[in-house]
Amino acid sequence: MSYHRLEDLEVYQLADHFGNEIWDAVIKWEIFARDTVGKQFTRAADSIGANIAEGYGRYHYKENRNFCFFSRGSLLETKSWLKKARYRNLISEEQFTELYEKLETIHIKLNACIKFIGKPGEKKLYQ
Repeated sequence: MSYHRLEDLEVYQLADHFGNEIWDAVIKWEIFARDTVGKQFTRAADSIGANIAEGYGRYHYKENRNFCFFSRGSLLETKSWLKKARYRNLISEEQFTELYEKLETIHIKLNACIKFIGKPGEKKLYQ
């Protein structure tokens, strides 16, 4: 299977949607929470999809994989901010669970994408 458009990648679609969900939640917070936790939470969440996109644009498997690794780092950072938001009562337990499950799905799909991109001589994700 080959992908000719970034928007065809399910992991990218999920990450992009997730970043927008975080924005929609954070924008409703009070100014102090938005300015401290909210900005970093939103940047980390947006960075998941942004790094997938940048890697896709690089095309070369090694650079592409590196940006997927950056994306995974942003995903783990986002999990940390999500936990802080729950602890500080910025989101409900129900919101936390729903968002955490979405992050887990993205994490699994991102790991599969990294594995599928492969190494030189192997079948590539982007042909």
